[in-house]
Amino acid sequence: MADSIKHTKGGFTLPGESGYEELTLKLAEKWGADVIRDSDGTVLSDEILDSDYGIYSTICIIRDHNEWAKKNTDKLQQTFLMTNPKVAGDTFLTIHLMDDFFEEQFRVNDSPDSMKYWQVFDRTTGHEVMGSLWTYEKEAQNVIITNAIPFHRYTVSFLAYRIWEEISMYNHITNNWNKEHLMQIDPIYPAVQEYMIDWLTNWCETHPRTNVVRFTSMFYNFVWIWGKSERNRNLFTDWGSYDFTVSPRMLDAFAENCGYKLTSEDFINKGALHVTHTPPVKTQKDYMEFVNQFVVSFGKKLVNIVHKYGKKAYVFYDDSWVGVEPYSKHFKEFNFDGLIKCVFSGFEVRLCQGACVETHELRFHPYLFPVGLGGLPTFSEGGDPTADARKYWVSTRRALLRAKIDRIGLGGYLHLVENFPDFVDYIAKISDEFRMIKSLHENGTPESLPIKVAVLHSWGSLRSWTLSGHFHETYMHDLIHVNEALSGLPVDVSFISFDDIKKNDLSEIDVIINAGAANTAWSGGENWNDPIIEEILNSWVYNGGIFLGINEPSSVEGFDTMFKMSGVLGVDKDTPARACHGKWIFENSTIEGLIPRGAYVPSKCKVHLTDGNATVLLSKDDNPLFTINNFGKGKGIYLSSFETNPENNRMLLNILLYAKGLSMKQNYIADNTYIECAAFINSGKMVVINNVRTLQSTSIPTENGMVNINDIKPFDTVIVDI
Repeated sequence: MADSIKHTKGGFTLPGESGYEELTLKLAEKWGADVIRDSDGTVLSDEILDSDYGIYSTICIIRDHNEWAKKNTDKLQQTFLMTNPKVAGDTFLTIHLMDDFFEEQFRVNDSPDSMKYWQVFDRTTGHEVMGSLWTYEKEAQNVIITNAIPFHRYTVSFLAYRIWEEISMYNHITNNWNKEHLMQIDPIYPAVQEYMIDWLTNWCETHPRTNVVRFTSMFYNFVWIWGKSERNRNLFTDWGSYDFTVSPRMLDAFAENCGYKLTSEDFINKGALHVTHTPPVKTQKDYMEFVNQFVVSFGKKLVNIVHKYGKKAYVFYDDSWVGVEPYSKHFKEFNFDGLIKCVFSGFEVRLCQGACVETHELRFHPYLFPVGLGGLPTFSEGGDPTADARKYWVSTRRALLRAKIDRIGLGGYLHLVENFPDFVDYIAKISDEFRMIKSLHENGTPESLPIKVAVLHSWGSLRSWTLSGHFHETYMHDLIHVNEALSGLPVDVSFISFDDIKKNDLSEIDVIINAGAANTAWSGGENWNDPIIEEILNSWVYNGGIFLGINEPSSVEGFDTMFKMSGVLGVDKDTPARACHGKWIFENSTIEGLIPRGAYVPSKCKVHLTDGNATVLLSKDDNPLFTINNFGKGKGIYLSSFETNPENNRMLLNILLYAKGLSMKQNYIADNTYIECAAFINSGKMVVINNVRTLQSTSIPTENGMVNINDIKPFDTVIVDI
């Protein structure tokens, strides 16, 4: 029998707004809120503060200090920039440093401490130009290269102050704010630390009604470099990069602590920078570890101040989150009480849930802004915030069935919802659904399959359930789609590195997934040069393990194969060197029930069979797309690519079941591809979700017999007794 979902209260954080007290309190009741928060650009009035709700107060510890920052401009945060390559016409070349960059965001730091880290390169040869062969014109901000080689390309790498905090810059431009640009100060300087400690102490004393201090992350923002031209405004964005942490003082401290010096080129990397999607190098990992230790060592002092005043400290894991890696070995030292993650997807739910804190909270989208992150209308003419909310809820709900989350909420300007009553009603609906799912988790974990999956990539557990950050990683395609699919499947998932392969016992792992393009952090790149990795994994598969490779798994150049795991997979990548070689002829085979109707494998990488033994299940134009190869007691499984959707998510689950030797008909697995469910045995309840926009019916086997459910509404959630 299906249960109705009752209206309840709790576990919801509502964004309040001064001047809209009646609306704030009305929606707090309708959405079942127990907490009211402020947002960037809003304040809470006394009427709201004095209401019977918990209060979150948002602080961004590095901005909103312009009066102090203007008196201490040498303590603003910085970054390395590199000019676009310029071709010398003769032996004398002038390069203006700020030709390419947004001058409202950056200002050249030409202090002596800074200039010792500047570098000029002849990019044609790859060699650095000696300091005696270039000079700097301070007033014009030009670098003059003498004795240049005609028609060679030259660049200048230099340090620049960031004079407009990037999130404030984005919010300012998005909302057409007409107010002062906010700057960010850098706590690497003792004077800034002293100022921040005094400021936060005073803040805590003057905000007695605040229950939770919501740190908008900590000190350093993800990298977001804007260009001068509106035709190419976004020069570089990487949510996982540490490039915005640099300063002469940080670099000097690194050298003293680690025993060697870094240069600008260690960051600039020929202009490519060290994108999170590429395998990390030693200097990068050493620097990240050093910054992480600094952020934690000072950050926990601020958390201690908050605790001293009887308040809880939550961290918002977005914006200035660099150094606040929730899966790093240092994160626990912060002693945060909670972590808040804004979410678009299921993998972000799982990322939040795994953090070592007492309270895990999700900030749902859409954010209450006129336009969304992509620039499309949301709460403005032409926008459909209800459709946006439904899209994100359907993605996150799958993961919520698998991972206990304590709270949800929204952010932004509450008054924007006044013209969207359907949005107000929909948030009320999903809030009650969330509280119901949460209550079931509190009474016991849901049933899961006896399958342990490990995702193998260069970052390992540090990048559990993510690549480099939301909204900027879907183009990397394979692995993020795999993460999204796994986030809602009833299997145990972990993330491991290549070092883990060598150090840890793999016997408890059933399936290892390695997915991504060649030379990426996700496929592994040069990690596959180590023959021990191949040896260990070959042995593990031979003794019963399952290696699932997607796109260009284990790919590295310089060997007799492109895929180092080709012996296990039974396929290898086509290359020009094989253009004259013959290929094994094959016919597609069928494994009953493995590939659901509507499932597919995109054609992304061209491969050939290595010895003709692999079974081909899907192909296109004589290119194998889905293969299974027996190897000893185990299997190598290959997919040309992977895209998350209901059909493909079920196909991935079927692959895991088949590989493990289990029947694809299991208790609490619906016979309808578009339906997923989670059984909470201790509560005697099963949550059944429809992931598509059409009516669906299903039969679900349980320990007590078959449960039949008819006409589940589009995208709806149903609770049944079991």
